[in-house]
Amino acid sequence: MSDPCGNCGGYNNPPTATDIIIEHSARGKSVIVLITRRNPPHLDKYALPGGFHERGLTLAENAIKEAKEETGLDIIIEGDPERPLCTHSNPSRDPRNHTIGVTYVARGYGRLEAGDDAKTAALYSIHEVSAMLGKDMFAFDHEKALVKYLRHLMKDLPPFNERGAYGRR
Repeated sequence: MSDPCGNCGGYNNPPTATDIIIEHSARGKSVIVLITRRNPPHLDKYALPGGFHERGLTLAENAIKEAKEETGLDIIIEGDPERPLCTHSNPSRDPRNHTIGVTYVARGYGRLEAGDDAKTAALYSIHEVSAMLGKDMFAFDHEKALVKYLRHLMKDLPPFNERGAYGRR
């Protein structure tokens, strides 16, 4: 009997993706990099830079590679790379396949330029990102990751509900 996935012993495990909340500085203010998706699923929705984990790379190395491909930025992951901001594993988080998402926070350096799967790449203030929440503007479960990130920065966010949005009950 042949192994359909090459050395996985026949297991059908979900792939892993890395996403990155990239902090950047613009005119002395802290901002976050968001992209819009060039390809389905979630075509034209806002997203965190990121992508599928490539064999032979650590998760942190993959995040660095994906950030460079999609934003043109060099990044330095904040804190311990073995302790990402969050991990999401809901089987429906990606309509293509059950995928595990691992989100890092990093500082970005260099010239911002959309590339690879990113249609656009732009800088958004914390206030602008916060105002986008709860409006079905984000791909996958990236809003949940942004909520976790913003909770570290702001204390006055409305409650996060079970549907993954602010202020909607």
